[in-house]
Amino acid sequence: MNRKAVSVLLSLTMGASLLATAPMTAMADDEVQEITWMFWDELDTTTDLISLGFKDVIDRFNEDYEGVYHVTPITTQLEPYYTELNAMIAAGETPDVFIVSPGPNLTDYVAPGVAAPLDEYLEADGWKDTFSSDAVFSQQTYDGKIYAVPLNIAAACCYYNKDIFEEAGVEVPTTYDELLDACAKIKEAGYTPITISAGTAWCLSMLAGYLCDREGVDLAAINSGEESWVQDKTIAAGEKLLELSQYFQETAAGDSNDDATLAFAMGDAAILIQGSWAIGQMNGLDDEIENKCGVFQFPAIEGGNDPNRVIAKSDSLAMSSSTEHPEAAIALMKYFTDDEAQKYTAEVGGKIPVTNVEFDLSVAPAQLAEVMEIFGNATGTFGFYNESLVSSDAGSEFDNQMVSIFQQEKTPEEAFQAVEDWYVDNGYRSAEETE
Repeated sequence: MNRKAVSVLLSLTMGASLLATAPMTAMADDEVQEITWMFWDELDTTTDLISLGFKDVIDRFNEDYEGVYHVTPITTQLEPYYTELNAMIAAGETPDVFIVSPGPNLTDYVAPGVAAPLDEYLEADGWKDTFSSDAVFSQQTYDGKIYAVPLNIAAACCYYNKDIFEEAGVEVPTTYDELLDACAKIKEAGYTPITISAGTAWCLSMLAGYLCDREGVDLAAINSGEESWVQDKTIAAGEKLLELSQYFQETAAGDSNDDATLAFAMGDAAILIQGSWAIGQMNGLDDEIENKCGVFQFPAIEGGNDPNRVIAKSDSLAMSSSTEHPEAAIALMKYFTDDEAQKYTAEVGGKIPVTNVEFDLSVAPAQLAEVMEIFGNATGTFGFYNESLVSSDAGSEFDNQMVSIFQQEKTPEEAFQAVEDWYVDNGYRSAEETE
């Protein structure tokens, strides 16, 4: 793939580029330096191709540094990940290296001093110079210091089953009205139109975030207090969330993220609204799925924001400020961003790598090319709503209120009023500002 083209793409999406780093040649101490790494998937039982790539990194690191460094993975599932990580921190057992989402989730570990600044390590040996631009660190930078390193670039997008679309006689929708029409025809043809996890709140709020953005919501103005959560645009987004939910699978309320993705991979639903990390998950379940799975960007809403805006994010690695072996921890982090790991990220996992590594797009999962095309046509990116609010607790409140809309426990106006009330109750604006 053309290196310049990839660089331009990653700059647009706040991506990064990190060239391979040769293994350290430090002499072994009297004892092997033992470190831990915490991750949100079970490496020994997973079929997710990205997770399997991470397992390869761990195995390769331990083999290359035998007698010098050794890392032991601490694994869990995605939903309880932060709860278990926080419990370890409270017990004084912070993992030496741990995965974290950027934005407010990372802030939770920067503010109390749990995560260590990485600038001195990034400057050493020209590590930082190998990244494509400083923009990649924007969501990992606090008071001018960098606290995490990205591993890949992902987008929230829509997957569709080509066979079902053809049988139902529908085209890929480019507008919200076309999406509704397609769902109605797919349902009439006897298929579930959309599979999504409403049991995993962030999955539902990802959809709500797209609806808010497409309606023209100015999230920065809401966060700053210039605008309220209770406005015509947010309420319209909530109404559309409820409208779309009639086309969800019957078990959406209780299904996990994995359940929803599996349903699509097995051909039980026509559309999956999910991040591009699902490419590795789906292809690990069925190596034939890329032949029948297409990708499209979330449709436009007339009169709203530019429909070429894309939700984008990166998984990141942070280092504990209390680690006894920072050299070993940094060496491990560099392994996640070396050529071998990043080439795997693209050619096997189907994610956009964060380095200038040369990779063969023709051997990568077919869905990656479509995701990269969406990124290539993007006029801008924005973060997941629950990771873009004033705090991670605010993000959780947004998540929960979107679930309340889906479950029809609250009207859209009542749900967004609850989010606005949370901002007031937690000191992010005065009650007078909401009147």
